[in-house]
Amino acid sequence: MTPVDAQRNLSPGPPAALVPVLVFLAVLVAVISSLGAPLVPAIAAANDVSVADAQWSLTIALLVGAVATPVIGRLGDGRHRRTVVLVVLAVVLAGSVLAALPLGLGWLIAGRGLQGVGMGLTPLAIATARTALSGERARTTVAALSVTVAAGVGLGYPLTGAIAELGGIHAAFWFGAAASAVALVAAAVVYPPSGDVPPRRLDLLGAALLGTGLATALLALAEGESWGWTSPAVLGLAAVALVALACWVVWQLRAPAPLVDLRLARGRDAATAHGTALLAGLSNYLLLASVPRLAQEPESAGGFGTSIVVAGLVLLPFSLASFAASRVAARLDRSHGPRVVLPLAALVLGTGQLLFALLRDELWQLFLASTVVGLGVGTMFAALPGLIVRAVPTSETGSAMSLNQVLRYVGFSLGSALSATVLEAATPAGSAFPAGSGYTTIGLIGVGACVAVGLLTAVLPTRTPRRPREGAAVEAADAGVAPHGPAR
Repeated sequence: MTPVDAQRNLSPGPPAALVPVLVFLAVLVAVISSLGAPLVPAIAAANDVSVADAQWSLTIALLVGAVATPVIGRLGDGRHRRTVVLVVLAVVLAGSVLAALPLGLGWLIAGRGLQGVGMGLTPLAIATARTALSGERARTTVAALSVTVAAGVGLGYPLTGAIAELGGIHAAFWFGAAASAVALVAAAVVYPPSGDVPPRRLDLLGAALLGTGLATALLALAEGESWGWTSPAVLGLAAVALVALACWVVWQLRAPAPLVDLRLARGRDAATAHGTALLAGLSNYLLLASVPRLAQEPESAGGFGTSIVVAGLVLLPFSLASFAASRVAARLDRSHGPRVVLPLAALVLGTGQLLFALLRDELWQLFLASTVVGLGVGTMFAALPGLIVRAVPTSETGSAMSLNQVLRYVGFSLGSALSATVLEAATPAGSAFPAGSGYTTIGLIGVGACVAVGLLTAVLPTRTPRRPREGAAVEAADAGVAPHGPAR
């Protein structure tokens, strides 16, 4: 045995508690996500504001997640991954405490924005599992992380709803703060340092342009109904958004180390995958943001008058169905390819949206629509990574997945903001609740997005693409789970 071999054998392996800590980080992401849609009506009531204003408590976390995920991923690629994880957890803890304090809606939204930074934790946990673990243990841990996020969000909805029902919305956010504190302490004790990896340049200008463009676009979309679609404020915000996003695209195509490599969207297959992620994310959150609100509205206003717990339970079938569908879709994709799976997923997702648009007389119909939409979303997001892997060089798979994730989060943010805008437009003057036509419109917009996805994916090549390498296939599988939330 050489001295080098002896040193390798004497070097300590990863701590025994590393896997539980990584899984707990995924649980924390699920908790952050589950402090969203079901609590929006209660946040509006507690702060005496409109539900459209309270909707920002959901939208802001998704918006920050869209910008923060590639930034955190880039920072965590280098030798400072442990430090990045600890700083992110500290930010999430601060945001959780800020949201939990009874300081008013503005501070709650600010806290939720800080919580949204934590949506970049799961990709770092997956990267850590790949580098710190080996062999079958690495593969099973990566699978466990994906499963935890997928199932955890669905289980988190009724859990956080029950806490809010018993102790108020601030109790739910204190629960999030407690989970963040536990995660921070555990990571400080267990999380391993990264290897001596050369640092990568961070595209601060790209992050600033993306954040500015998305924030101003969502603000114009969310406030257009109340401010007036032709008001100087809305038109000015829209102009800033267009300029910022256009500059971001130009900069990403020219920057030596772009935040998100848009050049990987070239080609029909890659462009289809990224366009599908955006549209499917929008359709996804149109329902996730609307169903809990409808469930909690009083029966006199056309709702069902349920508690926050029941409203969370309505979303549980979505989470379970999306996870189950992602397992089946992976096999279907291997046998028939994305040209069959993606249009089929669009058909299923569109059917669920149509059910929501037309059938809302009984509570079980919301459960049914939630289940069908979950099946469609799970199938679609499980098939997208394989399409990306086939469309880009192996060395660019990670960057292409990052672009797809950013567009998915952008779709989530747009769906959340658009649902609030549509329902506000459907609310009669002097009423606190929208007419049923608003929910019908939301369902039909979702159907339209699915039709666009179906047309987009139906033109994929008929030939069978090259099979990805095993490592790339594993990476694709990692990115295709937990379609409803910030899993990657």
